[in-house]
This record gives sequence, structure tokens and C-alpha cells, in this order.
Amino acid sequence: MGIGGVSIGSLLIVLVIVMLLFGTKRLRSIGGDLGGALSGFKKAVKDGEESREALALNVEVEPQHSRTHQAEKSMS
Repeated sequence: MGIGGVSIGSLLIVLVIVMLLFGTKRLRSIGGDLGGALSGFKKAVKDGEESREALALNVEVEPQHSRTHQAEKSMS
């Protein structure tokens, strides 16, 4: 048994059929497009995490600043 109950022979037959249907050049371009999409997704996730961390830092700093600012207003 192979992956998920599918034998390696069955996977090779499916691969040959797909190559006959699409051709190697088309499969190569599909693979390149898929790789580019995955790298773009990873970059977006990384940027989202960095911006979330930056927002978390701003939220922690902001209440202290606003309390000081409110105290200054009440003293005036």
C-alpha cells in the first residue's frame, strides 16, 4: 500500500495520463504558477503576522500614553 491506500503503480499511471493530457510544458508552467502563488501566500502571511505584532505593541503603548495625556488635560 502507498499513500492513503493508493499504490505507487496507480500513481504512476495517473501521472502518465496527466502528462499525456496536458503535456510537459503546460505542467511545468502550472507548477511554476503554483510555486509563485505559494511563495506569495507565505509572504502575505509573514507580513500579516508582522503587522499584527506591530498593532499589538501600539495597543500596549497607547493606553499608557493616553492616560498621561488625560492626566495632563485634567491638571490644566
